[in-house]
Amino acid sequence: MAHGKKPLKIKEEVKTEKDIRQSTTDPESGYLYRENKPEGFFYLDHRTTDMKYNIITDAHVTSGNVHDSVPYLARFGIQVEAVALDSGYLTIPICKGLSDRRIFGVIAHRRFHPTRGLFEKWKFHYDSEHDHYICPNGEKLLYTTTDRKGDRFCKSDPNKCVSCPFLESCTRSKNIKK
Repeated sequence: MAHGKKPLKIKEEVKTEKDIRQSTTDPESGYLYRENKPEGFFYLDHRTTDMKYNIITDAHVTSGNVHDSVPYLARFGIQVEAVALDSGYLTIPICKGLSDRRIFGVIAHRRFHPTRGLFEKWKFHYDSEHDHYICPNGEKLLYTTTDRKGDRFCKSDPNKCVSCPFLESCTRSKNIKK
């Protein structure tokens, strides 16, 4: 009961199998659900292209519920020196597989995009000696709680924030709290 919080409830039944949707008309297809993509039963094609001329050197088809990174390493049918991949391929097995094969890989990463018009996280200085953050106006954000994932949260004092000249650039919270 640290910080006045109730202990976590222990779930008695843990589901060990994942429910996998299967098409009644095409059981080899897979249910695709991704942001900004159509949802339903589909197939995916995975293509490898030559960087110099953009010629397709390999194509592989999987059901729609197979992540792009799963068939990737098995697709090297020719000698490859270097690859450039989008952020969907930034997984530990892909990185290890490229390293083991001595293939130079450049893989994009996903960036967190802060809300437009608000201060970026780096504008808040962490004072490790006192275990709190300091906002751009010099006020302390004190530790309040830790969530289930272990992330620690610090919050500002709304009584100080209400008169802050940076309020519009700091938070859009209705309770005037960062």
